[in-house]
Amino acid sequence: MTTEHDAFGIASGWWGTDGNLHRPSPETLVALRQAQAANQQDGASQQDGAHQQDGAHQQDGAEHQEGPPRDAHLWFVHPGETHELWSEGLISLEDGGEVLAQTHLPPDLPLGAHHLHPTDGGPVTQLFVVPHRSLRPKRGWGWSAQLYATRSAASWGQGDFVDLADLATWAAGTGASLLAHNPLGASLPLQHQQASPYYASSRRFLSPLYLRVESVIGADLIGEQLTQAATAGHELNRHPRIDRDQIWALKLSALRSIWAQVRNSRVVEHSMGIAEQDAALTRHATFCALAVFHGSGWQTWPNEHRHPSAAGVEEFRSAHADEVAFWRWLQIECEVQLAVAARAGAGLMADLPVGFDPNGSDAWCDQDLLALDCRIGAPPDEFNRDGQDWGLPPYVPWKLRQAGYAPWLETLRRVLNHCDALRVDHVMGLFRLFWIPAGMTPAGGGYVSQFGSELLDLAMMEAARAGATLVGEDLGTVESEVRDALSDRDVFGYRIGWFAEDSPEHWPANTLASLTTHDLPTVAGLWTGADAEQRVAAGVRADPQGDQLLRSRLAHLAGIDPAAEAPVDQVLKAAYQALAGSGSDLAIVTLEDAAGVTERPNLPGTVDEHPNFRTALPVLIEELDSTAAPALAADMRSARG
Repeated sequence: MTTEHDAFGIASGWWGTDGNLHRPSPETLVALRQAQAANQQDGASQQDGAHQQDGAHQQDGAEHQEGPPRDAHLWFVHPGETHELWSEGLISLEDGGEVLAQTHLPPDLPLGAHHLHPTDGGPVTQLFVVPHRSLRPKRGWGWSAQLYATRSAASWGQGDFVDLADLATWAAGTGASLLAHNPLGASLPLQHQQASPYYASSRRFLSPLYLRVESVIGADLIGEQLTQAATAGHELNRHPRIDRDQIWALKLSALRSIWAQVRNSRVVEHSMGIAEQDAALTRHATFCALAVFHGSGWQTWPNEHRHPSAAGVEEFRSAHADEVAFWRWLQIECEVQLAVAARAGAGLMADLPVGFDPNGSDAWCDQDLLALDCRIGAPPDEFNRDGQDWGLPPYVPWKLRQAGYAPWLETLRRVLNHCDALRVDHVMGLFRLFWIPAGMTPAGGGYVSQFGSELLDLAMMEAARAGATLVGEDLGTVESEVRDALSDRDVFGYRIGWFAEDSPEHWPANTLASLTTHDLPTVAGLWTGADAEQRVAAGVRADPQGDQLLRSRLAHLAGIDPAAEAPVDQVLKAAYQALAGSGSDLAIVTLEDAAGVTERPNLPGTVDEHPNFRTALPVLIEELDSTAAPALAADMRSARG
């Protein structure tokens, strides 16, 4: 069931998990419209219909009377389509080539973002050639790891890129074809490090927290300092909780010392010379240097530094060239180490969060396109009765489209650089997001629709160019239009054991099967009741009926009487055997389940009340074969080859 939308894509209401229609208040509607209408002039209405050369394209599920300006000239076509042109034009290909188009589009245009220049002087159209369908992987299975939690004897208190390489090698040895990992985006480079990988300063650039310091070029040049830092880092492995602040302090000090030794070396100067041509990297490095200088995120900076185009930013970059170069160098080292991990064994499945820190690098760079006085979240439902406020700023849909989706394309290209598959978190958010205006709770929010088909097509385009499979996390209340769009494009969705009411053998082939996610209970936590106790201890309302429902679904999946006192290892093995035999082409086993962990990685609705994203696995990578992992892998190989 769909609801009406106004000219800015604001929904008149939404159907909740309780089956009822919920409507935003008049105050919410005014706030959401104001958040989008800033600095815009009324323009022509957005038109329904198919892809047109003038850029008109239907906004999914929305009908518009009046709205924001529609002067973006975008055209989405598929390979082989030879649409008739209104006038002759020259197509500038993304790779630098040129193609003359006289009466029709050429049938052999490559996938990518091109530009059509009419010879009669008309407006330039951005021409996106997108695939019909997403790439399909072979039937197989993989492991899911929270990299920060997956430590080795060589780790400095948390998992790192070299650990990821070792884990990929181990995973391939068990027969797995994929290794899914948490988002690796950069956090604010301050003394206190953000725990949540879904609240990064940047989705485009990597967190130096994941660097293996000993593997950085020139690390041996700092001698005893490196030895002492490594000893202190290894000591942090003894703690069951991840202390990112201490880890960052140790690594940053060592990395600055290494930089002082290598910044004038020939090999570093060569790589830095190449990196200096990357304008986005320069902006990110400048942001990091400014954040360190001011000791905060950008929203408290003085006016001369609050916008990347401000003259004061260029003056700062020149005056602090070495500091900017340091942060650029760290990204080079991150890329090198992640590239090694991507080739080490099982293919990596990266994770793209729905948003980023409003005080961080991406928000600073894209501030002109964001609704900074709103946050993304979720309405109250049966699982989170108070709703969720994720604190993430949304892009204003029409502004992002006018920008030719440049930030979206850049983010996709960088994240897809080192993976075989990409999980798009909250894929429904490509089509609509729940906006919460400033000063309101989630109960006062409302849904705003986006140009979902275009965003999804661009994700498919970049995934196809990278040779990667696209997986959309489509859990929760997902409108039929979204599921149809995913199905039409063969984008993989999810099937979660806790939620599925049909038998696994009936699950669609184009899905990824998993018993749980990082936001849901582990097998041990659910079956023993430990998860329920931990939620109550964190101040979350008790939900015995919900717990019993999930427990009964787990028992049904495992073929066990829900009233029986079956041991956890028996339930675990039987449940994963059912998952292995599912109709889904991809199946994922979590390392938390293999290691018998009772704490879920993240408890939605809490921040410090629960150790979210701070719980380490109870075993090192070298000890994984002493867990249930070999037995679970054997069952997966038996069922999936």
